[in-house]
Amino acid sequence: MMITFAAAFAGNALAGYALAQEVNSANVKDVPALTDEAINSARLDQILIHPAPAKTPEDVRLPDPAIVRLQILLDRAGASPGVIDGFDGDNVRKAIMTFEAMHDLPVDGELDAEVIGVLDTGGPVVGHYAIVPEDVAAIVPPIPEDYAEKAKRDFLGYESVAEAIAERFHMDADLLETLNPGTAYRAGDVVFVAAFGPNRTGKVARIEADKSLRQVRAYDASGTLLAAYPATIGSQETPSPTGTHVVQGVATMPDYTYNPKVNFQQGDNTEILKIPPGPNGPVGTIWIDLSQPTYGIHGTPEPSLIDKVASHGCVRLTNWDAEELAELVTPGVTVEFLG
Repeated sequence: MMITFAAAFAGNALAGYALAQEVNSANVKDVPALTDEAINSARLDQILIHPAPAKTPEDVRLPDPAIVRLQILLDRAGASPGVIDGFDGDNVRKAIMTFEAMHDLPVDGELDAEVIGVLDTGGPVVGHYAIVPEDVAAIVPPIPEDYAEKAKRDFLGYESVAEAIAERFHMDADLLETLNPGTAYRAGDVVFVAAFGPNRTGKVARIEADKSLRQVRAYDASGTLLAAYPATIGSQETPSPTGTHVVQGVATMPDYTYNPKVNFQQGDNTEILKIPPGPNGPVGTIWIDLSQPTYGIHGTPEPSLIDKVASHGCVRLTNWDAEELAELVTPGVTVEFLG
């Protein structure tokens, strides 16, 4: 199944599969209102694709309740779609193919009756969360872009309660706010959130960092695909490593040493700087250290940009995906860079 999966993925992942029915416009009238009831009752067999972004104010895209349901179910299954935002895209399609590979289904990226029958066993996918005082107290002042200013801080935490809750529940902040209109995000407020389920379990023996498909796949010793995550892997200016490397260790809430002679040039900063830890730090909440010096698999302060912008050579995941993977790996796990 690994060979079939890789071949199908390479041929089809970015080919523009329609999940069910392709439409030619993205007008808001095509999309049901986004509510918890709409998401929980959505039928995956009625998903519509919105292939193009909105072009005018009259043609605004809104999150699709059925896509939200699909993303949450894929996340539960270990086939991460990245940020749950209610929009179709490459990350959703790759997650469907991953799910098919995990369940010995034909790996074609189609959201057909067979996939839906295994993936959607019914029940709600949106739940409630009551904001606590600690959520409010943890918020930090706005974080500057300049690394020298960042280095003056003690911790690069969340800038708003909405941001903190959205990331905790694997959601895009815009989706959270659309689902909870008028919420002030004060202690005691109850908000609707994605019920994404528990983290994956198992022991990873081998990781593939697929540069062409922009995905990280984790396998156990028997070759079973345990989990897969959309990823940002290097760039033309600062490419990621090639070949096979080894996990050397894992750091939680790591700080980051900025060295323009080794890494990249940020702004006008020419000196080595120590950037404090935090979910909004340059490497997010996790650093999985690789045997290739200065390279690792890590989180990000901007989860919505995963697989959409280049990285500075490392492998970037959402913070929650990096945290899950960190629990599955131990020193000695191999990481093979493909593509």
